[in-house]
Amino acid sequence: MQLTAKQREQAEVLYLILGGMFITSLVTSNLIFQKFFTWTPFGLYTFELSVGIIAYPVTFLITDVISEVYGRKRANRVVLAGVFASMFSLGIIVVSAKAPATDWSPLSNAEFSKTFGFTFIAVGASMAAYLLAQLLDVQLFHFWKRLTNGRHLWLRNNMSTFGSQLVDTLVVVSLLCSFGVIPWALMPGLVLNGFLFKVLFAMFDTPVAYLLVYGLRRHFGLKGVGVELEF
Repeated sequence: MQLTAKQREQAEVLYLILGGMFITSLVTSNLIFQKFFTWTPFGLYTFELSVGIIAYPVTFLITDVISEVYGRKRANRVVLAGVFASMFSLGIIVVSAKAPATDWSPLSNAEFSKTFGFTFIAVGASMAAYLLAQLLDVQLFHFWKRLTNGRHLWLRNNMSTFGSQLVDTLVVVSLLCSFGVIPWALMPGLVLNGFLFKVLFAMFDTPVAYLLVYGLRRHFGLKGVGVELEF
């Protein structure tokens, strides 16, 4: 699909916005992960989750939308950009931790270390799980897209996310337990809670994915099954 100069500029701006939202969600989830909360939707089941999980599933929604409209290559670029952004933020935190706090600093050295002390482990675990899960998500998304001849967005959106989120949750919780951040006794419950939360999010974000994809395809005149932006 060839774009006009105006459409090309709009497509680039939207791609940057989606990429920025993706990177922000990823980096934020790594920084705030040490706070845990409980959530009991409709009184049916009580989740015990890290607040980092609130932002993280958004990354999978965004990569699915980018994959559908911009193609696999553009989706993989965003994934790799997220890796560099996370490592860069980690470097800033390491340098900040080495800087001595003043007497009047709202956060003392000890408080700063307690808040961000496990960030290095969290980022490492998150990146290992993230790379596996996100790249798997993109591959599974396009696998289901080929299998269904570009139809049934709801199927590839959910099937790709279910598989990748299971891998992500299992890997990141296992690594955090291995480094002593979380007790091993909590692992089964955290894996189950994390995966169920992400599955619920994937089901509820399907209408959002449809809306975004439909709106973008309509705006750029992408007619026909499987047609992607080319620029």
